[in-house]
Amino acid sequence: MNLPECARVVSGAGVVSGTVRVTGDRITEIVESSREPEGWILPGFVDIHCHGGDGASYTVGDPDQARKAAAFHLRHGTTSTLASLVSSPFDVMMTATKAFAPLVEEGVLAGIHFEGPYLAVSRCGAQNPDALRDPDITELDQLVEAGAGAIKMVTIAPERRKAIEAIEWLSVHNIVAAIGHTDADYETTVRGINAGATAATHLFNGMRPFNHRDPGPIPALLDDPRVVCELIPDPVHLHMGTLAFALHASCAPWAALVTDAMSATGMPDGEYELGGLSVTVADGAARLTGDGSIAGSTITMDDAFRNTVELAGVDVETAACMASTTPAELIGLTDVGSIAPGLRADLLVYSENLELQGVMRAGKWIER
Repeated sequence: MNLPECARVVSGAGVVSGTVRVTGDRITEIVESSREPEGWILPGFVDIHCHGGDGASYTVGDPDQARKAAAFHLRHGTTSTLASLVSSPFDVMMTATKAFAPLVEEGVLAGIHFEGPYLAVSRCGAQNPDALRDPDITELDQLVEAGAGAIKMVTIAPERRKAIEAIEWLSVHNIVAAIGHTDADYETTVRGINAGATAATHLFNGMRPFNHRDPGPIPALLDDPRVVCELIPDPVHLHMGTLAFALHASCAPWAALVTDAMSATGMPDGEYELGGLSVTVADGAARLTGDGSIAGSTITMDDAFRNTVELAGVDVETAACMASTTPAELIGLTDVGSIAPGLRADLLVYSENLELQGVMRAGKWIER
């Protein structure tokens, strides 16, 4: 496959009619053209919240399953992904960290995201309540040392004991502290942000809902320019009107599209597992078999991008920023997330009607 001779190139400088020149694994030039553009060239997607896909799960800490899940999402446009783990005992977290660190070094994964175990029991959703506990800086220090730079993000409920100190510690060590699965009030959420939290784990989901007299975490997170809010753009997690509202209240550099995909993504409906809990997938919606809590999603970043444009009414350039540029910047990836000379050639080719046609990672086309 070749890059189109003239398409709408969503670059860091805006939308340019033309094409992209690639040498080796790098972008060398954006060439403008006066021809009528057909289709789009977008930066590769960066998914900072993903639990698996194609029947494979990151949550079990198995390198072979991690490779399979990453390869599946790569075929659907995710050229950089964090492996998101769920709440687990310390020994499981350590085993997964040691198993995944070489994959980060190799470039299969962009890093590790611990979604828990420092979460509120009342808002744990599809997390195992038996694994939840207060943040422990000694524990975090051992994990970070074992990961040797692999750990990029940790989700914390700021109301838990010693949570504020943990957020400060993560910030000092250049690890994103994300507020999520929380029953915190507005004031405690602001304390967490002031301590260094720079992200919100799947805004609206797994947190105290908004009330005009008791606003809770949502407006504190949505309104603060220091915070990037994850949004899951599927009809299960968010009504598209809610997604549109969030994006109008915020802006693209403050919002990141994520999948929260689980192992059932790309698979038939049926029975699956997430963090030791039984999950039933019916009509593409994943829910705990016991209480019906939402248990991740079954969408890809290709789905997330298209839903944001077609269902929430967001323009392509803005949606691409939320799917690529903003998440890359949040977790400190400096050579991906945009189209500009010198950056890694992670490129997506879309048709005029937003069908994914081709995926390039590091200058090489991916067989789809």
